[in-house]
Amino acid sequence: MFESLSDRLQDTLGKLARKGQLTEKDVDEAMKEVRRALLEADVNFRVVKDFVAKVRERAIGQDVLKSLSPYQTVIGIVNEELIAVLGAEREPLRAPDRPPQVIMLVGLQGSGKTTHAAKLAAHLRKEGRNPILVAGDVYRPAAVNQLQTLGKQINIPVFDEGIQANPVDIAAHGLQHARERGFNPVIIDTAGRLQVDERMMQELVNVKAKIAPTEILLVADAMTGQEAVGVAEEFHRQLGVTGLILTKMDGDARGGAALSIRAVTGVPIKFIGTGEKIDALEAFYPDRLATRILGMGDVQTLMERAKEQTSEAEAERVSKRMMKGSFDLGDFLDQLQKIKKMGPIGDLLGMIPGMGNQLRQVKDQISDDATKSIEAIIQSMTPYERRHPDMISSSRRRRIARGSGCTTAEVNQLLSQFKEMRKMMGQMGNMAKKGRMPKGFPPLR
Repeated sequence: MFESLSDRLQDTLGKLARKGQLTEKDVDEAMKEVRRALLEADVNFRVVKDFVAKVRERAIGQDVLKSLSPYQTVIGIVNEELIAVLGAEREPLRAPDRPPQVIMLVGLQGSGKTTHAAKLAAHLRKEGRNPILVAGDVYRPAAVNQLQTLGKQINIPVFDEGIQANPVDIAAHGLQHARERGFNPVIIDTAGRLQVDERMMQELVNVKAKIAPTEILLVADAMTGQEAVGVAEEFHRQLGVTGLILTKMDGDARGGAALSIRAVTGVPIKFIGTGEKIDALEAFYPDRLATRILGMGDVQTLMERAKEQTSEAEAERVSKRMMKGSFDLGDFLDQLQKIKKMGPIGDLLGMIPGMGNQLRQVKDQISDDATKSIEAIIQSMTPYERRHPDMISSSRRRRIARGSGCTTAEVNQLLSQFKEMRKMMGQMGNMAKKGRMPKGFPPLR
């Protein structure tokens, strides 16, 4: 996400760190590079102009230039202004005056409405909700079938009346069906067109008038840059869009739509699509995206993903085994598989503060494929071997290598690295028992 822009901004602002005290000229040169980087990322020109002007005005203040750590102060200013551009605070979905909550998805054809209707339903069910999907796209071939397939995949009901019914009637009947059976929220998929046209808009206006939705969410492709901003302006003008779902935020080209769309349209981003999987939808937090762009990590999202994969009791059990040095290869395999469910390894490492620059140096070595050989090696071991890696003889190593499709050298390397890791864990456990852990580490319970 924003890899090119993030690299450019980090390089530019990193030069200020090497200068010690800053001058007005230093700030001006940095702002020229920031302006160029934002424009090349397809951020709206007016947004770039205002952003750079605000950062410069604050950064050349005497308190900043004379401070003991001017670079950190400037980074703080850039971060704050990025957050302001992105929308300041998280804006959750609106609550209706009376249930059910009705969410109407709109957008151009190909923007991902149908897929993101299912993603949103799955996301809201995680929050304890009881959603239903309504198939209101009767024009695109197989759109109804696609939503039915997605509904079965995530075990969420889909209301449809085929492709001969009127979309306005489908929405109204779907809402009535949901009320009678206690479904909440009701997520309505509507038809898109290749471009904004009068007939399309009038149909959506009619649907809105009939069902009075709680939310009208525009699904827009972040990869289309300023085109997405223009589409959002037109939909908002005619429909009164209440929020945005930006898709393909895992891409890197022309991602400036995310940095432009709120400032230009005034419509908040509520969710971002971060991949093809059904769970690749995140609630949008302006501060988290800003820190990711500046290479400052995103610990909150990382922790939330981790909590989804393990219970507090399990986390404490594994932590104790780690600190006691009794963590074995079976534990390691289990944790590795949990981590993979949290998302691409490279993305997860990018959420760790300070890992941005290191990732650029080794990103070719970091891939999900790199973990497959580790899994294969451990899965080729017997339960006894996983519990007692020190007892794995040469003949056992050769058998494990054959069973995993890896070389004996790769097996030896994994066992050697695991031995060192477990040794370090034991040392940390001893330090914890003696109260000598570095500041910031949790105590051993």
